[in-house]
Amino acid sequence: MRLIVKVRALFELALTARMLVALLMGFACGLPLLLTITILQAWMKESGVDIRVIGLFSLVGLPYTLKFLWAPVLDRYSLPFLGRRRGWLLVAQFALILTIAGLGLASPLESPHLVALLACLVTFFSASQDIVVDAYRREDLSDAELGLGSSLYVNGYRLGMLLAGSGGLILADHLSFRAVYLVMAGSLLLGVLTTVFCREPRHDAGRPRSFREAVLGPFADYFSRRGAWLLLAFILFYKIGDQMASSLTMPFYLELGFSKTEIGTVVKLFGFWATLAGGLVGGLTLLQIGIYRALWWFGLLQALSTAGFVLLAQAGGGLCLLTGVIAFENLSAGMGTAAYVAYMATLTNKKFTATQYALLSSLMGIPRVLAAAPTGYLVAAGGWSFFFIFCTAAALPGLLLLYWIRPDKLEL
Repeated sequence: MRLIVKVRALFELALTARMLVALLMGFACGLPLLLTITILQAWMKESGVDIRVIGLFSLVGLPYTLKFLWAPVLDRYSLPFLGRRRGWLLVAQFALILTIAGLGLASPLESPHLVALLACLVTFFSASQDIVVDAYRREDLSDAELGLGSSLYVNGYRLGMLLAGSGGLILADHLSFRAVYLVMAGSLLLGVLTTVFCREPRHDAGRPRSFREAVLGPFADYFSRRGAWLLLAFILFYKIGDQMASSLTMPFYLELGFSKTEIGTVVKLFGFWATLAGGLVGGLTLLQIGIYRALWWFGLLQALSTAGFVLLAQAGGGLCLLTGVIAFENLSAGMGTAAYVAYMATLTNKKFTATQYALLSSLMGIPRVLAAAPTGYLVAAGGWSFFFIFCTAAALPGLLLLYWIRPDKLEL
């Protein structure tokens, strides 16, 4: 009976307008990401671009790792419409629509420099959208709602990735990549509508009184706490293994002989449902065992799921094996990300939400960009099995750091 009451209360909370906004904003944030990774990799591979160049193109994601540099502007200033958070969000979303459409009109083989520039602009405006959405979610939800809200945000994020990844790949088998990018640009109108009709969160903690305070205040506040550097190291290393592994999965699947439709259906569509389940299970588990213990268990599952790709590489393919590996990898990734995102939110001061969360999530994005850049060379030097073994081992430092940031060692 107690379990039924708890599930009912959770279900009622999930149906509130605040949770729906978290889900839809997650969708708007997730959609642009794969347009400069998976879809662009597939387009470049089909266009005959060298694998080393494809690996280096992960550097276009640098804005995701540097977004804390302009986050103080979004914390300090407000635009003359829609409020402190929604005004900036609307500008970023319209800019995204224009740059995604422009990227689709370029050619990776004939104009690689133009493609790189446009991809950088997409990631810049996408990172700006992330800054505002993360701050909005932290300010709109109470501490008690943050775990479930983060879980729904992650699931919405994955839904956006599903549309761009699975939908984009399947469409690319029937339409040109130019048409695919135009469709994705139009899909962001859902995010625009969400921004227009949602409420502006309350700012009870106030905001920085000057630009100097907006720049220096978040860092002074964060680094005044005990174990600040250990926390940053944990954020950096916790997901580095699976992020490195995922940076070249598209060329890996294609090299094993899977068609784009198979990849879109199994890897993206089926994988999405596994990730959705992982996010929901992760959210429920967080309520039962707490964030710290969840980070331990989910981190171990993430490392084991990365090792699954070694089996796939050794087998040389197989649709059933691919399905099993993808199901495990996405389930564990959904659980790990839910705990990871909720944990980062607990570390922020609401007065400097945008900048502090941007700093932490920037560190989260470093492995996806910098550590992923040489991945093509690792594959060329040792093969796919060596590469995925390396990625599995890369997950160990983050797990070891969990011991040093446990609650009885740090005052959180």
